[in-house]
Amino acid sequence: MAAGGSLSRLERKAAARAELLQQEEQRDRRRQVSRIWRKPPAERSPEECQVLSESDDVVRELERRRKRRERLRRRQEEVCDEPEELKRKAIELAAVVRSAKHLVIYTGAGISTAASIPDYRGPNGIWTLLQKGRSIRTADLSEAEPTLTHMSIACLHKHNLVQHVVSQNCDGLHLRSGLPRTAISELHGNMYIEVCTSCTPNREYVRVFDVTERTALHRHHTGRMCHKCGAQLRDTIVHFGEKGTLRQPLNWEAATEAASKADVILCLGSSLKVLKKYPRLWCMSKPPTRRPKLYIVNLQWTPKDDLAALKLHGRCDDVMRLLMEELGLEIPSYDRVRDPIFMLAEPLRPGEEGTHSRKPVAPPRGADLPAAVAPREEPPPARPGGWLGRGCAKGARRRKSN
Repeated sequence: MAAGGSLSRLERKAAARAELLQQEEQRDRRRQVSRIWRKPPAERSPEECQVLSESDDVVRELERRRKRRERLRRRQEEVCDEPEELKRKAIELAAVVRSAKHLVIYTGAGISTAASIPDYRGPNGIWTLLQKGRSIRTADLSEAEPTLTHMSIACLHKHNLVQHVVSQNCDGLHLRSGLPRTAISELHGNMYIEVCTSCTPNREYVRVFDVTERTALHRHHTGRMCHKCGAQLRDTIVHFGEKGTLRQPLNWEAATEAASKADVILCLGSSLKVLKKYPRLWCMSKPPTRRPKLYIVNLQWTPKDDLAALKLHGRCDDVMRLLMEELGLEIPSYDRVRDPIFMLAEPLRPGEEGTHSRKPVAPPRGADLPAAVAPREEPPPARPGGWLGRGCAKGARRRKSN
């Protein structure tokens, strides 16, 4: 040893080499134990059983990992209640809806799967496919229409049985179902709306096409300009890693006010893995006994299941059909002629026609609608990207890498 008690260079190299050899031996031991452990007990030799008995620490770690994988697998499974059980639960939910003083509905991607819009954490969801290393296709949302669930929610609001809707979806289908703007909080934005943040108050432009073609995480300019002040317009989408600051269509003020008044919260088609991070929506500042009662409709496990007064394992359309039948309410059919988007839409100015290649929402042929919102004769094919294509894929990869 060198003077002063410090190790010489040769001694340090020897110590480092010994440590590396020890780590390699430990890795070899783990591999050997793991290989033996995966065998059925009846196929293990006496020598292999001896190795396992001498490696309790490795075996315990392997068991912990196995249980964790099994738990995650079970949580991703879709479970359906038997028809009789789902009917019974729907009757119970109907009684709650009738007696609720202030009912708020939280919606997720699961309410739009019937419109051929993929969810996120289902068996064929966006996150699920990306985690498996599979590619996702960009959905063409121009043909998507409000589902039975969207129309049921709009009907419940019309009959004063639902006071507010808080949505994580960007597909604009709540707006197109006829639900009033004041009754919706679209926490992650709306793909049909672009805004000018230079105007006070912010000036909104509702379009009949997906405005997110050129936008992505931290890049929100759409390529069009405000008709009033000439500033660049931006989309309203809130990606993972971003904080939504726009007043509309996010409407956070109304969402938190509704949550503070709610005595019942009904969650439809949401995994709640994002919503659970918003304590204001769950009134966490209130004592547990004064928080709203929670009802969940989802095929998969959610982190709020243990807190729910009732969990209905079923597809949203199936549950809402049973609920509306029990309430004695007729579910209105979606009529594209009456779609509010055509009346709300702001026409493009001359020279702006080439600023997008998204296929617009098309009114029925012969419909008496403003010419400004009529679709182009032969729209070019949609390019990859937008909130459901490039943006989601980038956000998912970024989230996974973190």
